[in-house]
Amino acid sequence: MSEEKKQGKEHPLSIVINEAVKIFTDLGFEVATGPELEDEWHNFDALNFPKDHPARDMQDTFFIKDKPGYVLRTHTSNTQIHFMEKFVKDGRKPPFAIVVPGKVFRNEATDAGHEMQFYQLEGLMIGENVSVANMKWALLEFFKRFLGEDAEIRLRPSFFPFVEPGFEVDVKHNGKWMELLGAGMVHPNVLKNCGIDPKKYQGFAFGFGLDRVAMIKFGIPDIRLFYQGDLRLNQF
Repeated sequence: MSEEKKQGKEHPLSIVINEAVKIFTDLGFEVATGPELEDEWHNFDALNFPKDHPARDMQDTFFIKDKPGYVLRTHTSNTQIHFMEKFVKDGRKPPFAIVVPGKVFRNEATDAGHEMQFYQLEGLMIGENVSVANMKWALLEFFKRFLGEDAEIRLRPSFFPFVEPGFEVDVKHNGKWMELLGAGMVHPNVLKNCGIDPKKYQGFAFGFGLDRVAMIKFGIPDIRLFYQGDLRLNQF
């Protein structure tokens, strides 16, 4: 067997994660990581989710049977809270900007576009006079570098408990608009929960599924192929 045939291939999700992280670190973001097994405070409460929010339901969240109050994280936003809590505890003050790549879990039926586990990339920037304009520039610059210079974005008003105002962000690629991510200005309650003064500091957050953008980038038709050991993925 030749040496070339013995060599492994980088998984498409790894390719996309590394490329996305590289783009954001080039833009001045640092990488942060957090736990996949999470308590409800970091996964929901600190992020301004009310107690009766449907995301807490058993239909959407994997609660841990023998560990009350703990869940498999439903988003990488939990790391926002861990990072800001430690940031304040260490006596530091904004500005800061982080990206958080990692796996998240949702209790839902699987099909070509949905999986019970997938990868997400979260972004957070906090400082003085940070605005929606800063958020829009960062996202547009990312997608132009990631998908090509023809990429465009548009913002549509939406609701997420942890941002205000909140937006659905559509991305235009190859002449087609696609809803790809949620974003917005960090809710003052989230900053307060982490010990940051929302009257002095503001910022934005965003999050999107890396599996979804990998499907778009590489033309992969079914999200489940990423997790089945399909050797056809070696072409990437």
